[in-house]
Amino acid sequence: MATTTIQVPRETRDHLAELARERGVSIGQLVETLAAAQPTAAQRAEQLAADRDVARRVIGVEISDEEFEQAPDVLGNIYKIAADKVRAAGDTAA
Repeated sequence: MATTTIQVPRETRDHLAELARERGVSIGQLVETLAAAQPTAAQRAEQLAADRDVARRVIGVEISDEEFEQAPDVLGNIYKIAADKVRAAGDTAA
């Protein structure tokens, strides 16, 4: 595999070196892992399209992308409900 050099400030290099050492990998391997964990806009769009296709197949109804955009944020609402319950439980424990 071909490699290249990336110029970063010395503090960044030192930070990356420490993180790599803690994980038992090289700086190059660490940067690969970090980059792989951050999908590009095109990759996110591709995943969104694939997820919507799965949802369409599972529910058996053709839903347009526009309809998906207008749909409520179900997962976001679940997180909000859960957070509200945790806060409420914390208030009663005090």
